[in-house]
Amino acid sequence: MVLITALGVGGATVFGAVLGFIFKKISHKFSDIVLSFAAGVMLAAAVIGLILPSLEYGKEFTNLPVTIAGIFCGALCVNLIDKLVPHLHRMSGIDQEKHPDQSKFNRVMLFVIAIAIHNLPEGIAAGVGFGTGDIGQALTIALGIALQNIPEGMVIIGPMLATGMSVPRTFAIAMITGVVEVIGTLIGFCAVSISNVILPFALAFAGGTMLYVVSDEMILETHAHGSERDATYALLVGFCLMLVFDTLLG
Repeated sequence: MVLITALGVGGATVFGAVLGFIFKKISHKFSDIVLSFAAGVMLAAAVIGLILPSLEYGKEFTNLPVTIAGIFCGALCVNLIDKLVPHLHRMSGIDQEKHPDQSKFNRVMLFVIAIAIHNLPEGIAAGVGFGTGDIGQALTIALGIALQNIPEGMVIIGPMLATGMSVPRTFAIAMITGVVEVIGTLIGFCAVSISNVILPFALAFAGGTMLYVVSDEMILETHAHGSERDATYALLVGFCLMLVFDTLLG
C-alpha cells in the first residue's frame, strides 16, 4: 500500500506534466484557482492527517510542546531549503530572465533542482502518514499532496520548453521531480517504522512543512494575479472536500 501510494503521489506530477504538454498556455486565473484548490486540500491534510494525530499520539510519549516544536522545525527546514536553492517564485519566470553567465541548460537544471527539493518534504509527509496505522487517514494525506502535484507538474513544462529543450527531455525531467517524491514517501514511512517514539514529532514536522508550503508558496502565488476572491473560495472548496473524504474514510 505504501509503495502504491508513493507511486501515485509521484505519478501525479507526471500526470500534471502530461496536461502541461496538452494545455501549454494556461491562464493565470485558471492556474490560480486550481492551485488554490490544491492549497485547501493540503491545508486540511496537514491539520487533520498530521498535526491532530501528532497531539493524540503525543499523549503516550510526549506532550503539546513537542508537536509545536515539530511544526516549527518542519517550517524551518523548508525555509532553509528556500535559502539554499532557487526560490520557486523567482524560477517560475525563468523563460523571461536573463542570465548571461549561465547556459539555458544550467538555468533549467536550477529550476528542476528547486522543484525536486521542494517535493522531498512533501513525499516524506505522505510516508509519515502511514506511521499512525490509520490507512484512511494516510490516504487522505497522500491524496492532498497528489492533487497539489498535478498543477505543479503543469506549470513546470512551459519554462523548460521555452528554453528550447526537447519534449522527451522535458518529460524525463518532469518524471525525475516525481521520483524524488516517491523516494521521500519511502523515507518518511521507514523513519516512523523504525521507532514509534519519534512518530509524534515526525507527524508534526511533516505538517509544518506542508503548512509552510501552503502559506509561503501556494497562497502567495494564487493571490498575485487579480483572482484573489476566486482563489479564496477554491481553497475553501478544497479544504471542505478533504473534510468529506476524512469523514468517509474514517
